[in-house]
This record gives sequence, structure tokens and C-alpha cells, in this order.
Amino acid sequence: MKVAIGGPLKLAFRPWVEGLENIPAEGPAILASNHLSFSDSFFLPAVLDRKVTFIAKAEYFTTPGVKGRMTAAFFKGVGQLPVDRSGARGAGEAAIKSGIEVLERGELFGIYPEGTRSPDGRLYRGKPGGLARVALATGAPVVPVAMIDTEKIQPPGQVMPKLMRPGIRIGKPLDFTRYQGMEHDRFVLRAVTDEVMYEIMKLSGQEYVDMYATAMKRQLAEAAKAEKEAEKAEREAEKAARAAVARADKEQAEKVRAAMEQTDRGQTGGPSEP
Repeated sequence: MKVAIGGPLKLAFRPWVEGLENIPAEGPAILASNHLSFSDSFFLPAVLDRKVTFIAKAEYFTTPGVKGRMTAAFFKGVGQLPVDRSGARGAGEAAIKSGIEVLERGELFGIYPEGTRSPDGRLYRGKPGGLARVALATGAPVVPVAMIDTEKIQPPGQVMPKLMRPGIRIGKPLDFTRYQGMEHDRFVLRAVTDEVMYEIMKLSGQEYVDMYATAMKRQLAEAAKAEKEAEKAEREAEKAARAAVARADKEQAEKVRAAMEQTDRGQTGGPSEP
């Protein structure tokens, strides 16, 4: 399946790659990447000779029907691992456990330290709960990866992908064995995560934002909601104003009509001239 998907991807989009020699030829390693697009989990495995396993929502594997089965087969074929994300803490623990299992088999484990796709193309603060804990629990090296321009291939709302060349830069492996056994120290977890994010920033050239992408997405959603409510309130105010003008015009018209009727009665009902 990897060959069947990776071949056409490379042929159609011709992604350029720098630093392939930094991927270990064998043994476990964590590929920590920025996350710009849904397609990141496809392009990176497509350019590697080794299998890399990423975490994916369990819903991708459990959707009923023919389309659901095809989606599940596709995600399994490109190395996606289902994780139930119904609870925030439970999801995190499941992802960590799955990552450790992949690495203990001597394989490559892919992870997005930001936790979600960037909402605006910038690089956001890494979450220390997953990447650092897996790295310290296994002693596996962390290879920083930068995806370049993948968000431009299929922006939100665009049905057909744009044929263009995305890029992938792979940095030198980072060794955190000096911290092994300290995976429950939050200061160590933060230090490890920040070091990895710094290397990703250098590779990607992205602007760094010292806040979580999930928080930015909430802010953007709240801002969009507030703007929508403001527009609705403005429309309702305009509607009320038009209604008020219409009522005033109607009242004025009724007054004029009443005055004309009174004038007509006065002209027809008064005494005749001698």
C-alpha cells in the first residue's frame, strides 16, 4: 500500500527533500514535524524508505459503509495508527502508549508536537506531554522535520489539490538520553519540547508563536463567532430601522389622507354661496 500511494504522490507532486541521510537506516527514532496540512502524514512517508507510523483519529477507522472501509484501508496503508481521542487525558495517554510500542519494535514514530494543524502557517508552541515523554521513556533519538508549503496544496474549502512541489527538510537527530528516567519532570519535558521546536523553526523558517495552536484556534473561532453575531446584530438593527421608517411613513401617509378627507367633507358639506 505504501508503494501504491507513495509512488503516485511523488510522481504527481515531486516533493523535494533535504537531509534524508539524517533518518537512521535502522532502529527506533521519533520524527517530530511541524503540521501545516492534512497531507503531511502522506508526503513524509512517501519519501522515506522506512515505514513511519503516525497517530490518527479512531473515527477514520470506524466509519461505517463502503467509504468508511476504504478510508480505513487507506489510513492503515500509509501507516496511520488509530487512537481514541474521546477524552483529552485518555487520548494523550493512548498516544504515548502507542508511540512507545512502535519504538520498542525498532520502527519510526511520527508525531506533531503542536498537537494540531497550524491555523495560519505559523509555528506554535509544542505540547510537552507526548513527544518528550515518549522520547525519555524509550531513549529514541528525535529527528526534527519541517514540512514546507504543504498547506498551499489544498487550502480549506478547496476540493481539488493544486499540483505544486512541497518540500521536506530533515534535521540531525537530537539525543535526550541525558534526561532518561525524568519523563515526569514537567520542567524537563518543557525543555526537551522547546529544543525540538527550536530546531523545527530553524528548518522551516516559520514565525514562532509562543502559545498553543489549539488556543489560537479557539481565539479565531471566538473572533469569527463574535464577528458573525455583530453582523447579525447590524442586520437586525438595519431591519428595525427600515421597519421604523416604514411605520413613520405609513403614519404620515395616514395623517395626510385623513386631512384630505376632512377637507373634502368640509367642501361638500358647507353652505352654498348666494
